[in-house]
Amino acid sequence: MRRAGPWLAFVGSAALLAALLALLARSQAPAVPGKEPLLVFCGAGLRVPVESAARAYEQATGVQVQIQSGPSQTLLASIEIVKKGDLYLPGDDAFLKIAREKGLLEDSIPLARMRPVLAFRKGSPMKVKTLEELLAGDSKIAIASPEAAAVGKIVREALGKAGAWERLQKRVAVTKPTVNEVANDLKLGTVDAGFVWDATVAQYPELVAVELPELAGSRASVSAGILKTAGSPPGAFRFARWLAARDRGQDDFSKAGFEVVGGDAWIEEPKLLIYAGAMLRPAIAPTIAAFERREGVRVQAVFNGCGILVAAMKVKERPDLYFACDESFMKEVQDLFGPAQPVSINQLVILTTRGNPHGIKDLNGLGQPGLRVGVGHEKQCALGALTKETLIQSKQYERVRANVKVEAPTGDMLVNSLLTGSLDAVVAYVSNAAASGDKLEGIAIDIPCALAVQPVAVGKASPHAQLAGRLLESFRSEESRKRFLSEGFRWKAGP
Repeated sequence: MRRAGPWLAFVGSAALLAALLALLARSQAPAVPGKEPLLVFCGAGLRVPVESAARAYEQATGVQVQIQSGPSQTLLASIEIVKKGDLYLPGDDAFLKIAREKGLLEDSIPLARMRPVLAFRKGSPMKVKTLEELLAGDSKIAIASPEAAAVGKIVREALGKAGAWERLQKRVAVTKPTVNEVANDLKLGTVDAGFVWDATVAQYPELVAVELPELAGSRASVSAGILKTAGSPPGAFRFARWLAARDRGQDDFSKAGFEVVGGDAWIEEPKLLIYAGAMLRPAIAPTIAAFERREGVRVQAVFNGCGILVAAMKVKERPDLYFACDESFMKEVQDLFGPAQPVSINQLVILTTRGNPHGIKDLNGLGQPGLRVGVGHEKQCALGALTKETLIQSKQYERVRANVKVEAPTGDMLVNSLLTGSLDAVVAYVSNAAASGDKLEGIAIDIPCALAVQPVAVGKASPHAQLAGRLLESFRSEESRKRFLSEGFRWKAGP
């Protein structure tokens, strides 16, 4: 087997030098606001569809796209060293995972899939159909470096599980830095067989492929990774959306032999519509604003009582996302949405002005004569429905209802009435009191049903499902967790 270490080190250095030259060229390009040039680090096996998509994007938008192609690992090292670049498209998402662990990645958008195959030159006298036949013969075999290229890494993993990797290593005559160089050697006839992608074979009419059973379950997932070093995050996300658009970049990937995953239709500045329970506004409004700035899109948020929102959706409204105040309201329209993801928990409490002048200790205290009580509307919001259920289970429903003076569609309205002196006590969420903690006092309601879980889901009919899915994940992020906790919620989406 040919030693590849020095050669790969040279290629890695050359790729790094090329990246630095690309950065220099980029720094000299005129920076027109909104038209900043993009630097894309692209795995060698993806070069054909990405270059095609980039040229079309340049023509449509006037934005220059500079592509630096090479082995996925070498590109990752370049990104880490130069700390520049807008997108990273490796041959497999495993490299994006490493980039994320290194703190280099902002987000990613799925694009396509491909499979490793054994390839030969058309007309080759070889009649190999199995791995055993390949290993038993005397053919010259080429493979891309498992340390640098995604196809080599995946072939090593698959054949390692099959117990055949060490045997193959002994039979490999040439190790190349990239999959394209393996394909070129096959095309020129300097090797007899080589491991490449099925998409690579589709791009080389001189080649044919054999699908080995040992590789049958292996797949590479290809995504566009948006780098934290992006000079203009909205510009980087916009090109990534172009690559993922089913009527733009996905066509280029399909023509190049990739299995595409499908994506949103292309719109330069898409607009998302989200319906959300009113109590969620303080916790999610900053996340929505940050998402708009990051992706260069618009998000229209409609906040109201969940009963009102559900009624609108049952008639005709179809938002891209629904963020419910409680799981019960999500269940009413679950057929319109994909899987609901729980994000937070909010607790029902009795709120009074500080000092608790009426000496309320529990739900029973809300029934004392002459007390002015406010609750959520039982039909219009999750707060009202949950309050009703809580009062029924505590056997206080009739007594407390006799004192109810205000039924509101949101907890904020109840708190405002309490602060102005129109009410003596209200049943609301902990989060409703977060902004007025110095003026209010809360009495916990110790009943299991007094807890509301807030789920979010993407609409099945959304024309921007990928984009909406990224907003959903933004709601489940660490930054979002901090915002929810600061507003009095408890966290449920994960650690």
